[in-house]
Amino acid sequence: MSTPRVYVIHENPEWFPPLAAAFEAEGVPVEEILLTEGQIDLGAEPAPGVYWSRMSASSHTRGHEHSKEYTRAVLGWLERAGRQVVGGSHVLELEVSKVAQHGLLAGAGFDVPRTTAVFGTTTLKQAAADFTGGRDVPFITKHNQGGKGLGVRRFDSLAEFGAYVDSPEFEEPVDGITLLQEYLTAREPFITRVEFVGGEFVYAVRVDTSAGSFELCPADACEIPQVIAGAVCDVPGTSRPNAFEVRTEVTAEHPLVQQLRTFLADQRIQIAGVEVMETTDGRTVVYDINTNTNYNPAVEETAPASGPRSIARYLGGLLETQYAAQLTA
Repeated sequence: MSTPRVYVIHENPEWFPPLAAAFEAEGVPVEEILLTEGQIDLGAEPAPGVYWSRMSASSHTRGHEHSKEYTRAVLGWLERAGRQVVGGSHVLELEVSKVAQHGLLAGAGFDVPRTTAVFGTTTLKQAAADFTGGRDVPFITKHNQGGKGLGVRRFDSLAEFGAYVDSPEFEEPVDGITLLQEYLTAREPFITRVEFVGGEFVYAVRVDTSAGSFELCPADACEIPQVIAGAVCDVPGTSRPNAFEVRTEVTAEHPLVQQLRTFLADQRIQIAGVEVMETTDGRTVVYDINTNTNYNPAVEETAPASGPRSIARYLGGLLETQYAAQLTA
C-alpha cells in the first residue's frame, strides 16, 4: 500500500505552485488529483491519506464544465470509504451555490445583501421590476455558481437591464440561476477578505476596489477573459500597486472574526476566505464564502502568518495524527 500523504483535489494546475512550495517547506508529502478527466474503481479502497478538495465554482470558465460532477463522485467515494476529507461534499455544495451561502449566513444572523434568485431568463425582467419596486435604482446581478466576478454587473435602470437581457451580451449562468442583489456602497473603496485555516483566523486582507472591478481574485495565476484597466485581479501588467494589503487592525479577537469562526465551525468548513463590506450606511455585510481560497504573494510577504504554510501545517497535522505509525515506519 502506498505511503499516506495529502491529496489535493482540484482542476486548475496554475493555482497549485504556491501550495506545492508550502507543502515542501513544511515537509508534508503531497500529491495532486486533477479532476479534468480520470476514473474511479468503485470496488477499490482509496489510497491512505488526507484528502483536501479545493474545487472551484469557476471551473467551467476554464473548459472544465464537468469537474464539479467529477468532484461530487470522488468525494462521495472517499467519504463512503471513511477517508478524512477536508472541504467535503457539503462544502462543495456551498462553494458552487451563492443561494446556499446566502441562506446559511442569514440563518446564522449575519447581515447579507437583499437578494432574489431567478430561474431561467423568461421572468428576469419582471423579477427585476419586482425587486426594485418598479423604480430606477441601482442593483447588481450575479451568477449563483460564481467566482471570478461571474455575471456581476451594475444596472441603474430597468430599461438598461432589459436591453442587456435581450442583447447578445447577456451572460447565461452555468446553472441557469441569476441573482438580483441590492447595490451596496462601500464606506471606503475596499472590501475585506478574512482568511481561516483549520477553523482558525490567519489574517484579514484589504482589497482595493477603487477601479470598480468586481474581479477580486488574489492569485498571481488568476485569469480574466480580457484585460480590464485597473483590474483588481493580480495578473502581470494589469494590477495596481498595493491592491491587496493586510488589515492589521483586524485580529482574531475582532467580534466579526469570532462570529465567523463560530459559523465556520458549525458548518464544518475548515479552510475559507469570507468577504465582507462595510457600507456608507453603517452596515457590515457578509456576502461571499470562498472555500478554495488563493493567497496574494504581496500580502504573504508582510502577513503575520502564511496562508499556504498554515494549510500545509494543518493538513500535515491531520495526516500525522491519523497515520503516525505508517509515516515513521
